[in-house]
Amino acid sequence: MRRIENTNIESQSPLPPPDEVKRELPLPKDLAETVLAGRDFMRSILDGRDKRLLVIVGPCSIHSEEGTLEYAARLRDLSAKVSKHLFLVMRAYFEKPRTTLGWKGLIYDPELNGSYNIEAGLKLARKLLLGIVAEGVPTATEVLDPIMAQYIADLISWAAIGARTTESQMHRQLASGLSMPVGFKNSTDGSIRVAVEAIKTAAAKHSFIGITGAGNTAVFRTKGNKYCHLVLRGGAGDPNYGSEHIAFACELMRKSKIHPSIVIDCSHANSARQPERQLDVLRDVLQQRSSGNESLRGVMLESNLKTGRQELQEGRSPEPGISITDPCLGWEETEAALLDAARFLGRQH
Repeated sequence: MRRIENTNIESQSPLPPPDEVKRELPLPKDLAETVLAGRDFMRSILDGRDKRLLVIVGPCSIHSEEGTLEYAARLRDLSAKVSKHLFLVMRAYFEKPRTTLGWKGLIYDPELNGSYNIEAGLKLARKLLLGIVAEGVPTATEVLDPIMAQYIADLISWAAIGARTTESQMHRQLASGLSMPVGFKNSTDGSIRVAVEAIKTAAAKHSFIGITGAGNTAVFRTKGNKYCHLVLRGGAGDPNYGSEHIAFACELMRKSKIHPSIVIDCSHANSARQPERQLDVLRDVLQQRSSGNESLRGVMLESNLKTGRQELQEGRSPEPGISITDPCLGWEETEAALLDAARFLGRQH
């Protein structure tokens, strides 16, 4: 009889269960408090009780231990200077969704050479998250593979569901059970309605299949996540951060009985993927806030130690601190922009 299963599978190799990886790289109680405090502050901002601007800032994707920890230390120091008006959270993105092909992120390919040592990638991602949180900096990531979340979610204070997966029922169900606030991005074609439907769906109870910490398949029944919110990132080449877009989104959310709570992604289609234009988007958001638009709760910035991006080259290790995916702002521009933002918001009070 001809083979009937796994005809396109070249090989299989087991991963250690999440609990085993957590035992190897445990989360100490003092660092757990940093994660929990980050979640609490963000819930207060999303509710409007904390009037600070949420700023989710950091590399488009993480590829270097050295560059990641240096960025986290700098962000810690900057956070102390702006904490009265801004709440800084570091982007720690280890999975990269792809429209076609390309590097899928540190978890999938930590050696950057197509070897796909996923077990090593999971452990490296967890190690880096522990290092970031040890600096007192809360973390944010995009949840792409539902199984991967079991390995690192205890170290995450904010999660995103990306533009390519906002419409996915699996990701909406997962978000309903995650322990942190979750931002749903509008779809790549610019549709805001899809993200609003996702927020409403994730606030409800769900049942879905996943894996436990011990690595067993199980049915998870969720309570619903009341802190899901909208992330506007532009779409189909057009921005959607202007006041008219915000007004439309707020009306759409109110009609769906969702309290408007919006984060603006200053990158992607909102900046035409030109890193320096992120600063124009940030200034526009600040002006809208000063005009009384309290539904704008935060911004996202793609930033690294150095400006721009670099190409992956076979046989050569990429330079730490400069993106290998989307081009980013450099640290100097980032620091200056956030100091200016804090001063601007300070003058409004």
